[in-house]
Amino acid sequence: MTTPSALERPTGVSPGLRLAARLMLLPAVLLALLPPRRIRAVLGVLRRGAPPATTAQAQAARDAMCAVSLRCTGPKGCLPRSLGAALLCRLRGTWPTWCAGVRVVPPFTAHAWIEAEGHPVGEGVPDGYFARLVAVEPTRR
Repeated sequence: MTTPSALERPTGVSPGLRLAARLMLLPAVLLALLPPRRIRAVLGVLRRGAPPATTAQAQAARDAMCAVSLRCTGPKGCLPRSLGAALLCRLRGTWPTWCAGVRVVPPFTAHAWIEAEGHPVGEGVPDGYFARLVAVEPTRR
């Protein structure tokens, strides 16, 4: 038996940001099909020269991805959502820290997320809730 639930999609995302998020959706979904080392390599190239994203910038990108895609909003959408948000931040000239790892409390499941200013963005969990296994941080100047 399953419990019915409604996915909550962000509102108030500007039309321009929605369009940009739609453009980043296909590359994000395609990137999500790659093995982790390839994802890390691609993101490592894309992040070059971009300053770190602020929490507000990263949250806006994450919200935009969730607003345009039910896949990204869903419980199994963490990888395309985090990749899309990172790509959208890059399109706008910044880079969040893209992370993949596991939950540190049972059940131990894989998860992907973005961080800005040292904290997970939009996850609704405290710092330390996830253990990073892979991270692509902004380049240091």
